[in-house]
Order: sequence, then structure tokens, then C-alpha cells
Amino acid sequence: MTGNEEVAHLLATMGPRLRAARARDGRGLGEVCRATGLTPSTLSRMENGHRHPTLEVLLLLAREYRVPLDELAGTAPARPAPLRGADDKAVLPLTRYVGGLHAHKHVLPATAATAAATDTTATAATAATAADGPPPRPRQVSHPGHEWLCVLSGRLRLALGDRELVLAAGEVAEFDTRTPHGVANAAPDRPVEYLVMFGPQGERLRVRS
Repeated sequence: MTGNEEVAHLLATMGPRLRAARARDGRGLGEVCRATGLTPSTLSRMENGHRHPTLEVLLLLAREYRVPLDELAGTAPARPAPLRGADDKAVLPLTRYVGGLHAHKHVLPATAATAAATDTTATAATAATAADGPPPRPRQVSHPGHEWLCVLSGRLRLALGDRELVLAAGEVAEFDTRTPHGVANAAPDRPVEYLVMFGPQGERLRVRS
């Protein structure tokens, strides 16, 4: 694709990107227009591809939707591969802006006890030792902020202060991160996937109904 063809493609797909960004933000046309000073007809024409936004308008909308400018323009680089921690946990950042709430998807693999039990080279004694006794308590950390997490699949063990919770798919926990906390996979035979929303300055989710 030549440079001119690429620019033409970016302009042709601008409308759907603007409409998708507003849909992800969960707001109506009128609400966005009141916040930005745009007229509903202007924003509607841009979302339908009948008008191209200026740089000033893109900057207004990127700030309003709290997304990077290059994401609206269609020039954002591909999302990075998931990060992996020492415990082989995969972490996929879902937000890239500065400040405010940050979202991540986490995947914890099946526990080491199952890996040992299913490894054909492991001895019966090793498997039995791994299966005996309660699992170790998750390592806890504490820091300023507020966290909201939701389990998508599997079962998550949450150590929160002196308490321990086991969350199943669809269950949510919310807590002040100054409380010592840590997580582990509560199901030995399958990974656990969960979403984390973290407000480093104590920002919280606002529930609207």
C-alpha cells in the first residue's frame, strides 16, 4: 500500500473508529457534543464518514474519550505482547493513557501441583507431596490506590489482609490497596482469567443504572 493509499484508507475508516470509541465510552451523541462543543449533526456526519475531523476535533475527542490520539487516527502501533511475571502470570495492558483508572487482563496458569501430577516423568512421591497440605498463602503487597477485579473464568484465591476469599467466574472484589493483598489460582487443573481496574490515586468505578 502506497503512502497516499494508506492515508485514504485511514480517512475512510475514521468514522467507524470515532463511533466505536464513543460506544466504548458508553455515551450518547448529545452528551459528547455538550462536553466538546460540537454540534450533533457535525459529530454524526464524522461518525458516518461524510466529513473528516480536523486535528483540533480529534484532540477534543481523544481527551473526552480518554484514548490516545493515534488510536482515533488509526496510526496506533500494534498492542504489545502480554507481559509475564516470575510466576508465569500473563498481564495484558488494556489502557495506555496517563492518569486515571488503568485496566489489565491477568491470566494465572494452572498450579504447579497439577503440573507435577500430570508430568509423566514425575515420581508418585513427588506428586503426592505436591498434593498434600494446604496451598501456600499468596504473597501479599500493599501500596496506595484502589482496585476492582472481576473473575472471567476459573477460580481466584484472594488474600486480603487476614481474610481469604475464593472468587468464581462473574464475581467481583473491590478494596483499598493499602490493605495487604495477593492472589493465586484456586483451581489446580485450569488457568484463571480476571480483569483488574486500578486507580493509583484512589480513583473508583462509578456504577450507573
